[in-house]
Amino acid sequence: MLLLISGLPGSGKSTVARAYIARYGGIHINSDLLRNEMHLRGHYTPGDKERVYAAMLARTRAVLEQGGDAVVDSTFYRPSIREPFEQVARELGIPVFRVEVKAREETIRRRLQKPRPDSEADFAVYEKIRGQYEPCPEPLLTLWTDELPPELLATTIHRYITVQNDP
Repeated sequence: MLLLISGLPGSGKSTVARAYIARYGGIHINSDLLRNEMHLRGHYTPGDKERVYAAMLARTRAVLEQGGDAVVDSTFYRPSIREPFEQVARELGIPVFRVEVKAREETIRRRLQKPRPDSEADFAVYEKIRGQYEPCPEPLLTLWTDELPPELLATTIHRYITVQNDP
């Protein structure tokens, strides 16, 4: 299974992904962690972004080819970024599930004021991406991370996947 978790900076993507994996398993593939691993922290040129997404895509393919579940979290703010991941899943005959996480702007502002070990995004980055964000197509599960704790959101995702998988 491929689970794509998208949303704006500070929306809670990684927190939800970690809660899901802790309860239901899977391999977490995260753009910020991979950027750090590739020593590209602070590097956001189009070429740098392409390198990070290419590495994410390669890891996703490897996990799916080995029969694992990939839980990929990133802003995925444009269809051109999401589509290669979905294409890999289609090629391999693996179902794709889309989750978009959201939070009220006041919550995001508060979250982005705190230092986060993996992400460099601040409120200015949030505003920039917000202006370019193109939501995922249906079917899609939308979750508000400032309304429920991550563990309940993980359960909601699992139920959504179960229902979508049930013919």
